Amino acid sequence: MSIEDDINFLSHVPMLRLLGRSALRVLAIGAESRYVHGGEILFRKGDAADSGYVVQEGAFKLTAGSPRENPDSRIMVRAGGLMSELGLITRTIHPLTASAAEPSTVIRIPRSLFMKMLESHQDAALKLRDHFASRIDESVHDLAAVRDAFKKTGVR
Repeated sequence: MSIEDDINFLSHVPMLRLLGRSALRVLAIGAESRYVHGGEILFRKGDAADSGYVVQEGAFKLTAGSPRENPDSRIMVRAGGLMSELGLITRTIHPLTASAAEPSTVIRIPRSLFMKMLESHQDAALKLRDHFASRIDESVHDLAAVRDAFKKTGVR
C-alpha cells in the first residue's frame, strides 16, 4: 500500500477521521504494518499498552483471559477497528487479550508518534479532546441512568 492508501484507510476509522488528512499523513508515514498469524496473540491482558492498533485485514478476538480459557468470545474487531485506543494517549495496560481470529494485518501507531503528531497539529488535538469529553459525558449520563434503575429496584 502507498502512503495515500494508508491515509485513506485511516480516514475511515471513526476516531482517527477527526484528526484531518495532514495529521493522518504523519501517522501513515510513521506507523508500521504488522502481519499476525491466525491464533497468534497481538497483546495480552495486563501488558503495557504503548500503542494503538488499527485492523487493516482480518479480525481479532478480544478476551478477558487467554483465548483457550474463553474460546467463545463474542467481542470481535474487524478491518477498520481501532484497538488499544487509550494506549495512544496515556500510559495504561491492556484490559483484554487480542488474538488473531484469522491471518490478519494491523497498523501499529506508537504512542510517541501519536503524541508528536498532536503537538504539531493542535487543531487535531482540540478535536480529539472534544471527542473524549463527549464520550465521558455520555458515560456519566449512562452510569447515572443505571444508578437510577438500581435505586428503583432497591439494589445497592
